[in-house]
Amino acid sequence: MKSITVFCGSSFGSDEIYKEQAILLGQTLAKQNIQLIYGGANVGLMGAVADGVLQEGGKAIGVLPHFLQSKEIAHQDLTELILVETMHERKTKMNDLCDGVIVLPGGYGTLEEFFEMITWAQLGLHKKPIAILNINGFYDDLIKLVQNMVDKGFLKQINQEMLLVSDSIDELLEKMKNYRAPSVGKWISKEEV
Repeated sequence: MKSITVFCGSSFGSDEIYKEQAILLGQTLAKQNIQLIYGGANVGLMGAVADGVLQEGGKAIGVLPHFLQSKEIAHQDLTELILVETMHERKTKMNDLCDGVIVLPGGYGTLEEFFEMITWAQLGLHKKPIAILNINGFYDDLIKLVQNMVDKGFLKQINQEMLLVSDSIDELLEKMKNYRAPSVGKWISKEEV
């Protein structure tokens, strides 16, 4: 993998471990010569992961809509900052530039980005690994919800297995490197329920 998109919060959250792990992820990506693609801001976990990459001499490419420049404050030290018009254009560009996605803790925006990318994978629009770095159990309830979707017949088991999860950066990157997208379709038939 040459580049990974990271979706994460523009806040630090209530526990220092989120910031620490974001920086460590950035440093690890740089050490493995994996380019960071992210939202382009210098605030919160977004800024922390970029700082981690840059501290180790790695490449960090930000993709930021014009209207967020004043709210999220563009990171000034990036390898490249790409300005786009809309949030959808931002996700599309980030998808175009990456070989996989890692999701860190965040709020509505992070979840929206994550769900769009995993839905595109489910529909076969890309075959990239989608991974959650489950820092301090942050996504435990989401993982339970996804299991409930399978249990209630709204999601195939094979589509659930597309989601890679670990609380270890190294283990998560290894899972991503070994990922193979399923070849089955999304649709659940009456016979499968």
